[in-house]
Amino acid sequence: MIKRYTNPEMGKIWTDENEFRTMLEIEIHACEAMVKLGQVPAEAFEEIRTKADFTVDRIREIEKVTNHDIIAFLTNVAEYVGDSSKYIHMGLTSSDVKDTALGYMMKQAADILIAGLEKLHAALKAKAQEHKYTIMIGRTHGIHAEPMTFGLKFALWMDETVRNIERLKRAKEAVSVGKLSGAVGTYSNIDPEIETFVCQKMGLTPVKLATQVVQRDRHAEFLTTIAIVGSTLDKIATELRNLQRTDIREAEEYFSPGQKGSSAMPHKRNPITGERISGLARLLRGNALASLENVALWHERDISHSSVERVILPDSTITLDYMLTKTTNLIEKLLVYPDAMLNNLNKTGGLIFSQKVMLALVDKGVLREDAYKWVQRNAMMRWLDGADFKTNITNDADIKNYLSAAEIDACFDPQSMLQHIDTIMARFGI
Repeated sequence: MIKRYTNPEMGKIWTDENEFRTMLEIEIHACEAMVKLGQVPAEAFEEIRTKADFTVDRIREIEKVTNHDIIAFLTNVAEYVGDSSKYIHMGLTSSDVKDTALGYMMKQAADILIAGLEKLHAALKAKAQEHKYTIMIGRTHGIHAEPMTFGLKFALWMDETVRNIERLKRAKEAVSVGKLSGAVGTYSNIDPEIETFVCQKMGLTPVKLATQVVQRDRHAEFLTTIAIVGSTLDKIATELRNLQRTDIREAEEYFSPGQKGSSAMPHKRNPITGERISGLARLLRGNALASLENVALWHERDISHSSVERVILPDSTITLDYMLTKTTNLIEKLLVYPDAMLNNLNKTGGLIFSQKVMLALVDKGVLREDAYKWVQRNAMMRWLDGADFKTNITNDADIKNYLSAAEIDACFDPQSMLQHIDTIMARFGI
């Protein structure tokens, strides 16, 4: 999936080339800070700045011997720089550059995901506007409840998307941090000013305190937020998949010319995009659980988190980016069938207006318990015997003592139940 569908900008973030290039930038900034502190000669820094480079292939070749990726990286950089390389990584530990680079990369990924969410929000808002008054049946427990509009569904998802944008911005802030504080975070061999300088150059915030690593609750917040966003997309996809069911068919995914739904059944039009989105959301939730397992490390650090993050951070950000693109496309091209919505709304023969009848009786002074009983017995006759609900209500001896035929007719007007649609939609600027 990742190789076939990766957004080049998102995929580039997680390449070895970008990670090592980011670490090299951090190392150079650290040397620059040391020049300002009189710890590195200016001419040595100039040599480092102009000559420092690497190749991923050479790093991997060296790593076969060192079995340590950061040492292999530094060794390869030294091959380019020469004698001045002795000032590179001075007073630092591997996690100083690794975790700071990771914070920068997560920040980059978050920016792409936030942009994707904003595009989804725009698509949802457009559909909410388009279907503001498109009447349909609302369902609870999968059973017809009362009338609503299709636009309300999009507005609901739009509102949740706003919350997800806010969540992701907070998570971005949590992971956009760096640390250059040495082996156990005590700055024993490095001046704290170097950390401040480097983080400022990288657009990161220095952590107030680290052990040897940036604490992994931050990464867990990022990945659990990604899982929440994925679950919202799962919610949208699940609803649209249900609406595409043959016995409902109020909306369906766009089916392109030449597309095939089944190798065996030529008639099939399957909600494959929605199913893919729902399936991938499970992957994000699983990765979020792995990120929570990474929070607890031995003493000041171990590297049990590292191998996990090499999988879950690229996979989760790339997967969510893909899901956002697919969901936005699904919404924009969605096929909607208002006539089917109206037919389905009328399918129960007026049962969906039972509450209106009950409340009309209560308004006439009938005890709620009695009104409920009178309406329910007529509703059950519709469910079990197929009797016409409205006719039975009109002929019910108890009910007609309180409601006229005209008053009963008024109870069966779906528009009366949608009188506050404008009020709701105005909350979203629609």
